[in-house]
Amino acid sequence: MILFADMTVTGIKEYISKKQIESYPDLIPVLRDDPRAAVKKIGEALEKKVAARDKEVDRIIKMKSIEAAYYHKGIQRIGGIDEVGRGPLAGPVVTCVIILKPESNRLYVNDSKKVSKKIRESLCEQLLEDALDYAIGQVENDVIDDLNILNATKKAMTDSLATLSVKPELLLIDALHINSEIPQKAIIHGDATSYAIAAASIVAKVYRDNLMQIYHEEYPEYGFDHNMGYGTAEHIKALHNYGPTPIHRRSFIKNLGL
Repeated sequence: MILFADMTVTGIKEYISKKQIESYPDLIPVLRDDPRAAVKKIGEALEKKVAARDKEVDRIIKMKSIEAAYYHKGIQRIGGIDEVGRGPLAGPVVTCVIILKPESNRLYVNDSKKVSKKIRESLCEQLLEDALDYAIGQVENDVIDDLNILNATKKAMTDSLATLSVKPELLLIDALHINSEIPQKAIIHGDATSYAIAAASIVAKVYRDNLMQIYHEEYPEYGFDHNMGYGTAEHIKALHNYGPTPIHRRSFIKNLGL
């Protein structure tokens, strides 16, 4: 057992900074028994981190329960599908279908809107490592204007399915039903309750955000690098000052007097 008695508080912090959270439970009792108040506080802080990690582990187990039930029935290739970009005034609607290995178990997977940009980008890389296959669907603003956003979203989903190399046995979709011969289940608030759908939302969000960053370089006046095409006050002001770009959805901005 590590003895902290001969170590300074700074030395203890440096020692702990090199340890993984899995080792914290062994360290906490020693830290809490140390007579120094500062060391006791370190122990308390580690205890809170372990409790938060355990809570997150439980949340992911609950989130994977939908998929786990199908895995138990022998259905292994589950495609999670979600979209991003239904509401913006500019840019495409983007969907992702992802088929994850059953053992995929990444903490902090959630509705992409509830995950910070830094964690979202890290999770995207990890989830793609866990994927048997995935595909992106993208429908541009002019097609959205022609079809309406609901039908454009469904088109993006079916387009992404068509490019998969691995065929899913089942589709889990966030609140939609699409035209596909593959059995499917629509789940209300699926991006917050299904691990596969949440994974799809994260990958789609990272893809679309990166795309809007590129559009920002071409049209810097509109703030696409941070509003991602959504109708913020700054974005609407730029529309009135400069007019719409080729990536604006005419059907979405017509009520703005443009």
